[in-house]
Amino acid sequence: MLTLVENCFSPRTAAFFDLDKTVIAKSSTLTFSKSFYQGGLINRRAVLRTAYTQFVFLAGGADHDQMERMREYLSALCKGWNVELVKEIVAETLHDLIDPIIYDEAATLIEEHHAAGRDVVIVSTSGAEVVEPIGELLGADRVVATRMVVGDDGCFTGEVEYYAYGPTKAEAIKELAVSEGYDLSRCYAYSDSATDVPMLESVGHPHAVNPDRALRREATLREWPVLVFDRPVRLKQRLPAFSMPPRPALVAVAAVGAAAVTAGLVWYTSRRRAAALPT
Repeated sequence: MLTLVENCFSPRTAAFFDLDKTVIAKSSTLTFSKSFYQGGLINRRAVLRTAYTQFVFLAGGADHDQMERMREYLSALCKGWNVELVKEIVAETLHDLIDPIIYDEAATLIEEHHAAGRDVVIVSTSGAEVVEPIGELLGADRVVATRMVVGDDGCFTGEVEYYAYGPTKAEAIKELAVSEGYDLSRCYAYSDSATDVPMLESVGHPHAVNPDRALRREATLREWPVLVFDRPVRLKQRLPAFSMPPRPALVAVAAVGAAAVTAGLVWYTSRRRAAALPT
């Protein structure tokens, strides 16, 4: 439990949270696949494949090389997707889809960090069209996510402006530390993936949450705390214990087409299954 409250003479501090499998029990983007289908963003075949992709993601996720290949694919795939349509779909289905899969343990940590006077920052490779509303739902102070270029027509151009992944997450945290006055040696960070080691090692209090095998090994070597979150719960079931007062406006460091991420993971899964077939 976090009990020490930051006093007014201490440097500011923050708690940085990865999102998928750290704060919520599933992939934030894949969770919206059915809604994207109903909104005309993906077809029925993609919906069926995302169900399997969600299973693969929960079983182990993708490593660095696979994520890089997906990024290249996504930049081409999302070209022409209407940004406002994605935002509307997410807004309409956010509470029904995301509220039930928020980890009770993560919600408790967020509450405790706020009570201790720390900012809460969501740092996710997913896009701001998905991450920002979830951050607002959680009462986060800021959001760091991936951003793609949006054209004058309001659609993604297919170019990646900012990719919130791996070392880039750590760089974003350090930039926030400068702009917000955070003392990183007294900050906290939480993630499930070995790809977030740069983010974790940039703070004084790193934590591995539901870690993949590589991160578990790293956490053991570095003697980082390992946390197990396994109790998804609706936030309204926690009220009034979990309070969500109005927070400052979310700072979106980045954004990407949510449907593009979904389709990209579908592509990765199909490639992985094909590679596993006997020749």
